Amino acid sequence: MIENDLSQLRIDKSKIPKRSFKRKRFILIVFLTGLLITAGFLYKKGMLTPAVQVQTASVQKLYPSQTFTVLNASGYVVAQRKAAIAAKITGRLVYLAVEEGSRVKKGDIIARLENEDTLALRDQATAALRTAQFLLEQSLAELSEATLSYNRSKELVSAGYISKSDFDTADARFKRAKAATQANQAAVSNSQAALRGAEVTLDYANLRSPFDAVVLTKNADIGDIVTPLGAAANAKAAVVNVADMDSLKVEVDVSESNIEKVSKGQPCEIHLDALPSERFPGKVHMIVPTADRTKASIMVKVAFNALSPEVLPEMSAKVAFLRHEVTEAEMQPITAVPTSAIVHRNNQRVVYGIFGDRAVVTQVVIGRQMDVMSEILSGLNVGDKVLASPSENIFEGTKVKLAQ
Repeated sequence: MIENDLSQLRIDKSKIPKRSFKRKRFILIVFLTGLLITAGFLYKKGMLTPAVQVQTASVQKLYPSQTFTVLNASGYVVAQRKAAIAAKITGRLVYLAVEEGSRVKKGDIIARLENEDTLALRDQATAALRTAQFLLEQSLAELSEATLSYNRSKELVSAGYISKSDFDTADARFKRAKAATQANQAAVSNSQAALRGAEVTLDYANLRSPFDAVVLTKNADIGDIVTPLGAAANAKAAVVNVADMDSLKVEVDVSESNIEKVSKGQPCEIHLDALPSERFPGKVHMIVPTADRTKASIMVKVAFNALSPEVLPEMSAKVAFLRHEVTEAEMQPITAVPTSAIVHRNNQRVVYGIFGDRAVVTQVVIGRQMDVMSEILSGLNVGDKVLASPSENIFEGTKVKLAQ
């Protein structure tokens, strides 16, 4: 009985409403359509495509001379004429007329040592000279009188008015007066030499500038004991160090393997770390004819075409050796990118910048082309990142990643 009842069970599909099935199918179609539209939009935006590996370059401030530089070298500004002014005698410093940065002329007294003893020697030599001069005047007077007496006696003895012994006495007196005069003349010369020596010794106490210069360092102060060698405890040797600022040149070391790229008179551009916004034109002054075996390099001296008061000795410097002279138009820096970063899209010159992980098209105006770099007149700023060599499959919004 139960089995018969179960066999009677059936689902009557005719009683299920068809409207519910159609509604589900419509929702499914709408969902799939939206999914396709979304996928198409994301694909168009590059969100479903893998990131393209790219190389980047920076928009940089560039000096045109960098595009025709054949060699770079580093070194320092060095005064070719400098001196450590020291004393030739030992003494206490009693006068100092300069400090660091003071400008002095050739022969100017920079410092003075105590000189009372040499002053006394000079006064003594002066007095001795005066004594010798007085004695010379006395002997000249005696010689004059002896000469007159000798001449008279000579005439009288010839005429027979005086005896031969009287004439001999006059002759002897004349010779003594003449010898005394010569001795006194020698004494005067000797006293004059002694006075000159005393004056020279006195001037040793005055420390003078050997040429027009600027004081670089001051090594002693008033009251210090100054000696020629500075070997004694608490004694100073050089009082000041000076340099001729007109003799400043840049000394750089050039590798032996690159020295053939350098020649005397070759145009250069000098960049000082202390003055980053300045470029100084120059030229090769000298290639020193010897090598440094420890560094396998040769020293090259580069002269400034025009010196600036801002250039100081021992400043760190970089020298660019150039193919040709820098023109007036090439002295100012420009904004530039590698020429390979610029492409044509829709008859326009554009570059692809990077915003996040996406490529962004930027229209640019191009100026001069210099070697592998191109001047950017507008559209980019220094420091911006761009694709170095964008390929044909790069578009606006393309996902990119930096190459390792």
